[in-house]
Amino acid sequence: MSLIHYTPWTLHRDLVNDFSRFLDRSPGDDSSGATADWAPPVDIEEYPDRFVIYADVPGVDPASIDVTLDEGVLTLSGNRQAADEPVNIERRRRERAAGRFHRRFTLPDTADAEAVTASGRLGVLEVHIPKRPQAQPRRITVTQ
Repeated sequence: MSLIHYTPWTLHRDLVNDFSRFLDRSPGDDSSGATADWAPPVDIEEYPDRFVIYADVPGVDPASIDVTLDEGVLTLSGNRQAADEPVNIERRRRERAAGRFHRRFTLPDTADAEAVTASGRLGVLEVHIPKRPQAQPRRITVTQ
């Protein structure tokens, strides 16, 4: 005898979660979800001298991630390959998205675009964005 696990509210819960994610996006958030299969979650930290973005991209080779900066917009994009389909599966639950990802961030004017660095380790992409030194007021002496 085979046991069938019945979850009548799964579809409803998934719909509510998707709708909540849609509503949680801020109007200025341009994560470009329409052109991607998934968007990696990120943490953004600001320090006095830099910004740091941490993006969770497990299963993606850091060397295959494209990090570009054009006209003050930082773009993270890449692709996570779907796992091979094993044969004779009795049940399946998929929560890990596969396919193309794409995230965009508008950087403030204080960001130093020439010194941005990125590294990946243990499934986390880390992007360091230094701030430009702020112009200090200069005292001008008045001569006679």
